[in-house]
Amino acid sequence: MLKKRLQALFNAEQYHGWGKTKRYFEGWYYKVISEKEDQAFAFIPGVAMDENGERQAFIQVLDGKKLTAAYHKYDFNQFKPQAGKFEVEIANSFFQRDKIQLDLPNIKGKLTFQNQIPWSSTWYSPNIMGPFSFVPFMQCYHGILSMNHQISGALEIDGKMIDFTDGKGYMEKDWGRSFPSGYIWMQTNHFSENGISLKSSVANIPWMGTSFIGYIAGVWLHDRLIEFTTYNFTKLRKSFANQDRVELVMENGSYLLEILANREAATSLASPIAGFMDGRIEESMTAKIEVKLTDKKNKKVLLEDTGRNAGLEVAGKIADITVL
Repeated sequence: MLKKRLQALFNAEQYHGWGKTKRYFEGWYYKVISEKEDQAFAFIPGVAMDENGERQAFIQVLDGKKLTAAYHKYDFNQFKPQAGKFEVEIANSFFQRDKIQLDLPNIKGKLTFQNQIPWSSTWYSPNIMGPFSFVPFMQCYHGILSMNHQISGALEIDGKMIDFTDGKGYMEKDWGRSFPSGYIWMQTNHFSENGISLKSSVANIPWMGTSFIGYIAGVWLHDRLIEFTTYNFTKLRKSFANQDRVELVMENGSYLLEILANREAATSLASPIAGFMDGRIEESMTAKIEVKLTDKKNKKVLLEDTGRNAGLEVAGKIADITVL
């Protein structure tokens, strides 16, 4: 059991719930957008365990264009993870880092992912959580598996074959007890040029009887990842959200990142509270995000563009993460 947990600690994509029996959730998030951008789906396999030890597996499906969501629930014994690698089976559906195979009542088929762009990893910072990855009492852990990648394959959805070949994907995961009490999350990899991707989030983080505002952002710019995190001396200059827009400004010693996200119609998804999927969050997959990235040393604007097909969530007590 200890060996399995240590392997997962340094490999965010692997299952982390070995030995867990209650107050625990874990889920993987696959975002897939077709080449023509007329199809946008998120597939979320996972497990949930409440405080009484009742356990279940699930696969959520979000159709970002039709604004619909489905929650497929399974007995926990139908969830079969592998140790030492990322390979998860739920009933007759399979999930790995480079492919998914779905066998759902209305969705069947296989997609593969190529040219993935992972978050940076070192022995002291295994993934996007940085040194917080080693803290055993965090409410929620987060991992970026691929900032951007190409898709091959097709899915039969409601009796219609939909080709996702040459589309774009994104992959991340969460695990722990509950989602933060208030947070903003956004992601897009559809800009006017290929090879650009953005992910950013701000959340209220419980910490030893109190809390702090944690934040992370990454901009993949053609051949490099520019990171903004709580632990790399980035400052959160602004964090604001209302019904129409979200504004974030982050700054470190080298770069200034300014984000304006325009909110669109969203769909309700199940989210974890004390391990079980009893909460509700609203996610849009059609938002637009205006991004400006400036190199402070050279006073050069490296990116000024608008990302489309953006995933956007604004949830919980936003006042707890507001910075003006």
